[in-house]
Amino acid sequence: MASKALHAFAGAGIELEYVLVDRETLAVRPIADALLRDASGAAVNAVSFGRFGWSNELVLHLLELKSERPEASLEALAEGFQDAVRAMNARLAPLGARLMPTGMHPWMNPRSETRLWPHEYAEIYATYDRVFDCRRHAWANVQSMHLNLPFAGDAELARMLAAARRVLPILPALAASSPIADGARQAVLDYRMQCYLTHAARVPSMLGDIIPEAVRSEAAYRADILAPMYREMAPFDPDRVMQDEWLNARGAIARFDRSALELRVLDTQECPAMDLAVAAAAIAALRACYDGRLANEDPAAPFPTARLVKILHACIADADAAIIDDAEYLAGLGLRARRSSAGELWRHLIETTLPLVGTAEERLLWTERLELILSEGPLARRILQAVGPGLPRRRLEAVYAELCDCLEAGRAFSAEA
Repeated sequence: MASKALHAFAGAGIELEYVLVDRETLAVRPIADALLRDASGAAVNAVSFGRFGWSNELVLHLLELKSERPEASLEALAEGFQDAVRAMNARLAPLGARLMPTGMHPWMNPRSETRLWPHEYAEIYATYDRVFDCRRHAWANVQSMHLNLPFAGDAELARMLAAARRVLPILPALAASSPIADGARQAVLDYRMQCYLTHAARVPSMLGDIIPEAVRSEAAYRADILAPMYREMAPFDPDRVMQDEWLNARGAIARFDRSALELRVLDTQECPAMDLAVAAAAIAALRACYDGRLANEDPAAPFPTARLVKILHACIADADAAIIDDAEYLAGLGLRARRSSAGELWRHLIETTLPLVGTAEERLLWTERLELILSEGPLARRILQAVGPGLPRRRLEAVYAELCDCLEAGRAFSAEA
């Protein structure tokens, strides 16, 4: 019997992706199947350890840690994820490997180094590769946090989507952690999301505008979003292995199989405590919009998507320094200004909405962690400052080795330390 759907904001489910790298060289190591076999004693694609699970992804050098069910306490999730990271690193050590955080590996060559998962679900991954060519960034080199928020029924779905439309464009300003790829500084701070914007362009209905459409019911969602996507994919998928809601690649998607809205635009941070602080800020802003304390968008008359897309692109490029000159958008988030940087907007949102979530003790921890992002910039900016001009390879390797240490120790990364 299916479990009863949780109501909006009754809990959160988190998924964190990490790349497996050599302990010495930090090159990618395609050993996810070996690790899962070692942990389970069998050839499996996932293993559960009570509250948390480890599972495969598209490629053999990537693994996902996830909470097995929504939980009310984000701080408890942070502690559990940190324990899982250490447990995974302990199993990787004899294999000469470890976990690396951030949104992308900084020098992996996806064309030559990609090895697709060859076991269960291999047919699905082979179809993705045949249609989209997965040996490139945004497919083979991508690590993100997925934030799953429950909803129960059409009314909650519509309000959750409306809130996500408002908050999603500015999430990269807080979470960008992928400024380097192919061994070079990229033109944007969130290169993972920049690549993501076009990674499934061959089937445009999979991506839409990244910003989710405003719909008012599950029936409308299936008719207006999922059905056109399945039709457009069908010529590439004669065996219909891709006809499922996970094919949807928007920045926030409805997962009716678990009655949750899944947000996908957050880069993985340097350690779970920072991931969960970012999640707390996102949830607080979403809840304020959902409850009508801030923007209370009418799904029948939604805020223009093109203006939301413009803000999203600006935040992908410049993160906290992105300038938002849409006074109506800012006013909808409670900031009375003609223009604002995304960082200033997030400071306002954290100060005014964070009290809506968690306990006083949790909020104190989140505020301390988020202050690092607000004062020094998102992880992408801190990485660039630490590496310095020119990105010398030795310094690049040292910084990412330190990020691996931060992940193992559960500490934040500061370029000023």
